Amino acid sequence: MSETKTVLVTGATGGQGGAVARRLLDGGWAVRALVRDPDGQGAGELRALGAEPVTGDLDDPRSLRAAVRGVHGVFSVQPADLTDPDPEAEVRRGRNVADAAEAAGVAHLVYSSVGAVGRGSGVAHFETKAEIEAYIDALGVPATVLRPVFFMENWLSMMPRARNGERVASIALDPGTPLQMIALADIGRIAADAFGRPAEFVGRKIEIAGDELTVRQIAEAFTSADGVPTRFERQPIEELRAAAGEVANMFDWFDRKGYGADVAALRERYPRLLTFEAWLRGNR
Repeated sequence: MSETKTVLVTGATGGQGGAVARRLLDGGWAVRALVRDPDGQGAGELRALGAEPVTGDLDDPRSLRAAVRGVHGVFSVQPADLTDPDPEAEVRRGRNVADAAEAAGVAHLVYSSVGAVGRGSGVAHFETKAEIEAYIDALGVPATVLRPVFFMENWLSMMPRARNGERVASIALDPGTPLQMIALADIGRIAADAFGRPAEFVGRKIEIAGDELTVRQIAEAFTSADGVPTRFERQPIEELRAAAGEVANMFDWFDRKGYGADVAALRERYPRLLTFEAWLRGNR
């Protein structure tokens, strides 16, 4: 770029925001990273990479207005805890970021939503994002909406250690159910591309995925990656619902409908998108 432009990245110490911040920095952008603790480890790591941590809180509109002042773009993502969901807080925070972007007259807001929007999921964690999308539309701020699917990184906490020479995991999905997935690094790649090509991306809503495998194929990929025989046992959805209702609703939707990203088209546009097997090789 002939002129360095600044992007404010929310969630910069987390998975998605961190991936976006790193990709933008690699591409020559200036990054202003919104953090709650400027002296924390996450802020320090971002500072070492060249980002400018700024103190802010998604529940504090004044801090957001200060953080967004003078930036070219904003990457917006809101945290969500499926074990303790707070849909109203997520919507409020998404609106606060959009309001700050609109008030500052930013040239480009990139919002990270979810691939289930508009597909009748009935999952609160997904429907909150539909509300935020609608709010951004109503504001009229120049925006791109990215709709990522299931994160490959989710498997880091979902898979148990091997016991008695094999790895056995429970999942509330049929063995033949296909699951679309994306690596966090690739969310960063596509978000940075959106900021770099505003004429192509502003006004678009894009479902993004890097791979699609059935549950059975996912088990085979784990086995291939480290040689440990891996299999899934079908967990009754009622059992999961008793333990974690929102998670159960999500997996029930995966089993009945699921995401609908055009993986082939995305891989043609971004040939270096990580397949699940490639991601596993880098995370074992």
